[in-house]
Amino acid sequence: MAKILVLNGPNLNLLGDREPHIYGTDTLADINGRLAAMCEAQGHQLDSLQSNAEYVLIDRLHAARKDGTGFIIINPGAFTHTSIALLDAFLAAEIPFIEVHLSNLHRREAYRQHSYLASAAVGTVVGLGAQGYELALQAAFRRLAQGN
Repeated sequence: MAKILVLNGPNLNLLGDREPHIYGTDTLADINGRLAAMCEAQGHQLDSLQSNAEYVLIDRLHAARKDGTGFIIINPGAFTHTSIALLDAFLAAEIPFIEVHLSNLHRREAYRQHSYLASAAVGTVVGLGAQGYELALQAAFRRLAQGN
């Protein structure tokens, strides 16, 4: 059994209400519920956190270094395009992670097309809506089973 951490950045607490034509109608609770069920079915533990504060996400990454977290999935929201501090926290944590985005960043404004985290991520899932979290989790299960 592994502990899998799902982190969500700013404004993702508004999923379901905020710009549903871009981000869909699923709430963060809907997404987390499906992920928790998937983890339970595979014998893993899910821990999730959403914060609008960068330092809260960084502090959680620091804690993950010592709490047995085996894999991380993150939707950093707007921190994707701005946060070298989050990148540094991931590098320090040395825990594999997948970056998820509900919308296709490459079809959006130019400033949204660069991710500071992507270079350190195992992979990225973009543009598939809430299903992207589930696909990332399936990939995490496979990597954990393979020992990497």
